[in-house]
Amino acid sequence: MASPTTDEHADGKTEAQGHGHEPKGSLGALMLGALGIVFGDIGTSPLYTLAECTHGPHAVPPTHDNVLGVLSLVFWALMLVVTVKYLVFIMRADNRGEGGILALLALLPERFRASKTTPVGVLAVVVIAGAALLYGDGMITPAISVLAAVEGLKTVSPAFTPYVIPATVAILIALFLIQSRGTAAVGVLFGPVMVTWFLTIGGLGAYHASKNPAVFQALSPTHAVGFFLHHGKHGFMVLGSVVLAVTGGEALYADMGHFGKKPIRLAWVALVLPCLVLAYFGQGAILLVRPEAAESPFFAMSPGPRFTVGLVVLATMATVIASQALISGAFSLTQQAISLGYFPRVTVRHTSKDAAGQIYVPEINWLLMVACIVLVLAFRESSRLAAAYGIAVTGTMAITSIAFFTVMRENWRWPLPVAGGILAFFLAFDLPFFAANAMKFMDGGWVPIAIAAVFLWVMVTWRRGRFYLSRIVAKKAKSTDEFLAGLASTPRKKGCGVFMGASPSGVPTVLAVHAERLGVLEDELVLVAVTQLREPYVSDAERVEVEKLADKVFRVTIRFGFMDTPRVPPALEVAKARHGLDVDLGASSYYLGRESFVASSAGDMGPFAESFFALLTRNARPATAYFELPPERVVELGTMVDL
Repeated sequence: MASPTTDEHADGKTEAQGHGHEPKGSLGALMLGALGIVFGDIGTSPLYTLAECTHGPHAVPPTHDNVLGVLSLVFWALMLVVTVKYLVFIMRADNRGEGGILALLALLPERFRASKTTPVGVLAVVVIAGAALLYGDGMITPAISVLAAVEGLKTVSPAFTPYVIPATVAILIALFLIQSRGTAAVGVLFGPVMVTWFLTIGGLGAYHASKNPAVFQALSPTHAVGFFLHHGKHGFMVLGSVVLAVTGGEALYADMGHFGKKPIRLAWVALVLPCLVLAYFGQGAILLVRPEAAESPFFAMSPGPRFTVGLVVLATMATVIASQALISGAFSLTQQAISLGYFPRVTVRHTSKDAAGQIYVPEINWLLMVACIVLVLAFRESSRLAAAYGIAVTGTMAITSIAFFTVMRENWRWPLPVAGGILAFFLAFDLPFFAANAMKFMDGGWVPIAIAAVFLWVMVTWRRGRFYLSRIVAKKAKSTDEFLAGLASTPRKKGCGVFMGASPSGVPTVLAVHAERLGVLEDELVLVAVTQLREPYVSDAERVEVEKLADKVFRVTIRFGFMDTPRVPPALEVAKARHGLDVDLGASSYYLGRESFVASSAGDMGPFAESFFALLTRNARPATAYFELPPERVVELGTMVDL
């Protein structure tokens, strides 16, 4: 059957059927939850950021001026990128409470996303590319984070060096193996563990910084400016390592729907930001007196070998939690992309009866696991992986800024000087960060670009294919009046036929095919149109609309948000109980169309893209499972379509 469509009015505005999804719980509980999920990635950045700036392949020597310059860059990156850009501005652009780059895409007016003749607008392609980069981020973050934590064992004793890679791989395998069982049981520990982590690194940093308070001179931006004036191009290269301090900033926006703006903002200001600054400045204080510690300044803050072992264990727990957040984020991103029509249907399983957002996507899980292991085995050191890390993050940051500018202008109607000034402010650091990381393309930066290119190709091809397929189906579809006129002469049999389609007007193709091939229809007919809204959630009261077309013939429009699970049978039960759907659903059969494609050089997509789309369609999750239809009562009717 054709994919669900996004319901639009004629003027291009989204039909506002959904309502905001408010996170449940006290402010303290939500802050604790946010600490365990939202801040894992950015919270573990001190493990490798300063080491990459002062010891990596593009590093500067850890001299007094260089250390202060790098610290100043890190501090102001945290302030400008995370605090000002994301917490103050970007988090204003919520889609009924939900955040993230695809939620931002759904906010854009229709003409920027598609048109009647163009399946994917230019801006939509750019935003989808940002989403595709997040898959690369989801592959690299677990690899670099866990590897950097386990590498701390080398500071205890060089004898542990041969075990770093096997231990990292073992931890990653275990992490991905438990995904199918969900994280509800251990998720309650994430918040307390991350609070312990932040207090530990903040305490260690405060201790060392207090012994060398000169390090706080780096709070002045003059040291950052002086660093660039002194180093020129080399200083610009270091900027590509400084950005590692703000990786995870996008997670603050993406997880906004789970915890709300206020808890995330308060947790950042009250705990996360102070502890991160102290952790970085503590490392800087050590480098001012012990430049030889540049290879691992984080673990150099440890007061002794025994404490280091405990710190490695805590760091490993923190990086596993950070990795879990990225994995869950990839699952959620996939669910949103499917619902919005940008990704083929794959298996989405719910792992918690209480938390709708806890899902498991097997195909993405195993893909991430294999990719993480390959990255660890190929790069073998966190410092080498760092070059591959930054380009995905900075690319998404810049794309988010561009999409946010469009929302400011088109949705909020902010004056061009205001919106343009804010965009210029964002791009003033987004573009240098991206350019600095682009210079590391051959050192590993190509990895996330290649990953993103594959996902972008899949998403755009799927979107285009479904667009052209829907257009072909619409041209061939009978009008409702034409169908009803011929219904009187069509033989009927006892039963209820539920015919699935995508359009809330006209007749589902599968109904016409069924009547034509068998020459008989059930005496009760339900024409179902599943419509995907550009909003995260739809209330039960507004989910279903029933229209009586004739005696025992009904059209049912079912609306889902892009964060909803599209369960059709329960929605039909609601239609029967509350909206006058007078049929016997217990005796119903569900009819679905299954298209086979003939690729041709004369098609709109081109033969290669058409063949690839056909491959994606054959391997997509069946609509029966996606809409949770009872398989024993489903009939699929095949049709041949020439794209």
